[in-house]
Amino acid sequence: MKTKIIFIFTIIFTLSFSATYAQGCEDDAGTSATNSGVPKTSSTTFFGYFQPEYDSHFTDDKTSTFKFKRARFGVRGRVNRTFSYYAMIETSDFISSDGNVYLMDAFITYDKYEWAKVSVGSFKQPFGLEVNTPCHSLTTIDRAIVSDQLVSPQRDMGVMLLGGTSKTKFRYSLALMNGRGLGVADNNTKKDIIGRASYKLFDFMSIGGSFRYGYPNNNETDRTSYGAEIALTYNKFNVTSEYIYDEGDYNRAAGGGCGATPLELGAKRAGAYVMASYDINKQWQPVFKYEYFDQDLNIKKIGYQEMMTLGVNYFFNDNTRLQINYQNKIETATTIDNDALLMQLQVKF
Repeated sequence: MKTKIIFIFTIIFTLSFSATYAQGCEDDAGTSATNSGVPKTSSTTFFGYFQPEYDSHFTDDKTSTFKFKRARFGVRGRVNRTFSYYAMIETSDFISSDGNVYLMDAFITYDKYEWAKVSVGSFKQPFGLEVNTPCHSLTTIDRAIVSDQLVSPQRDMGVMLLGGTSKTKFRYSLALMNGRGLGVADNNTKKDIIGRASYKLFDFMSIGGSFRYGYPNNNETDRTSYGAEIALTYNKFNVTSEYIYDEGDYNRAAGGGCGATPLELGAKRAGAYVMASYDINKQWQPVFKYEYFDQDLNIKKIGYQEMMTLGVNYFFNDNTRLQINYQNKIETATTIDNDALLMQLQVKF
């Protein structure tokens, strides 16, 4: 009923698909490369972005604050034509659990062959369209609730096989990861298997799917996740949609994505979103997003929530953007005042 069935058809593509720097916070067209994406020579690039933000929450006590959504610095480059590297730190006090600077991504990639690259280190899980969209390229300020709650931990330690680029019809990634999150050693002998695939059916349409199977806390209780995605671009109109289903055990200490507060989840949980934007010109981009999340499919109404985001993005130039989002939050069991207005200015370099 909640649009779940519409997305199931793409799950058959969950055998593996993604990109080179996309497992971090960058697009895959990073350092020097040939037209095919195969590296050409050595190089080093420093990069980063800042996202100062103002949030106003229309709750009973009406809170508001200035903060940094993200403040990240990184370096990426090549050692030679066979190996590349990528590292990034997060310096925002508002996103770290203890308020300290920490290492987010750090991986080495063997990328001599476009369709058989191998990354080792700390990076994003290859699960979901929105999670694997670079944080500075998100159309809305916040990711969907389902992306933050179910694709957790969003970053982990492991090894990944991947191939394809944004210029190819196929993209794939298949990872073996701890399943515990950043800076934490695995506490069991079994690893998580995570994969994502996407295929460009037409110039204006791509579909894809993701899967995860692992043991987040011990060797006995497992976790299974499925995701399906679709992206449409026609002239200046863009639509993306994603559905995620998750069941079994989960790591309660992993936290939500990008500082989101983790929710207590039931044995089965799911959610979806659909987002539409229109590029009026190079500066203005209005956006609308509808999403729902059910943290326990076995309990009706309680734990079910919907949210609509109405916003606009203004691009001063390629590296500077202002985002304004109004979030209308809807609960079915008990209605509370918790809408929010978010405003974020971003500069990247």
